[in-house]
Amino acid sequence: MKRIFLFIVVNVLVLVTISISLNLLGIGPYLSREGIDYGALLAFCAVFGFVGSFVSLAISRFMAKKMMGVRVIDPSQPGGPGERELVQLVHRFAQKAGLGKMPEVGVYDSPEINAFATGPSKNRSLVAVSTGLLNSMDDKAIEGVIGHEVAHIANGDMVTLALIQGVVNTFVMFFARIAAFFVSNAMSGDRDSDRGPSPMIHFLCVIVFEIMFSLLGSIVVAYFSRRREFRADAGSARMSNPQTMIHSLRSLQQGLNAGRVEEEHQSIAAFKISTKRKMGLLSLFATHPPLEDRIQALGG
Repeated sequence: MKRIFLFIVVNVLVLVTISISLNLLGIGPYLSREGIDYGALLAFCAVFGFVGSFVSLAISRFMAKKMMGVRVIDPSQPGGPGERELVQLVHRFAQKAGLGKMPEVGVYDSPEINAFATGPSKNRSLVAVSTGLLNSMDDKAIEGVIGHEVAHIANGDMVTLALIQGVVNTFVMFFARIAAFFVSNAMSGDRDSDRGPSPMIHFLCVIVFEIMFSLLGSIVVAYFSRRREFRADAGSARMSNPQTMIHSLRSLQQGLNAGRVEEEHQSIAAFKISTKRKMGLLSLFATHPPLEDRIQALGG
């Protein structure tokens, strides 16, 4: 799955887990016989919405390693061909970006031409590169990719995403519970009005609406993700030069257009970079802008 997609999926699972736990513990101070206390509900959703987002952020590096099979390189004893150069390149860009602690550097076995950066903070970050990228791209192109990933870390993009996701979570939980209250009330119309909706029906409605609204909320997250991609490209261009980043994007474009991996691995890529412009509704869920747009933004 894409890095951002993985973050969103983990976040939805955390939200659902929180909702199930709260229901089992009987925590729901926003409901009364008179209806919904909207102020209490909003506060309730804000607290647990941000908890869900920051739990996802806290485990992002661990999840990326496990899901992608990333092998972290020991900087004192790099092993395979090109690993020493890769570690040196990441550390050089990290120093240029002013990072206080060097990111972990890892390689994962995949024919995809891909790389990603993740982690809960600038001091606990990871830059991972696929073997497909190392085997397919020249040194100049790899330099642009690494600069882009380090720029993500320096810009605090995962923390920014977590804050945005926290706001989205708050409103997802808020509107899911309002919708669930009215729907479960309507479905429990034959019950005593003083008793309110059936707790089980209400609980199931909350879960269904949370998943539905989370999918809609991912449109907002995807929009900000696309903006951050342009900013990371610009950061890489500043740390090296615009032509290096443009060359890197052109190399990605040529490699993906060759049909090596884009279609067959679309559902499992950690950081899929698309050469195609998605149309209609699909464009709203795209976490990355088309490569051509990114090249144009750099003046290419």
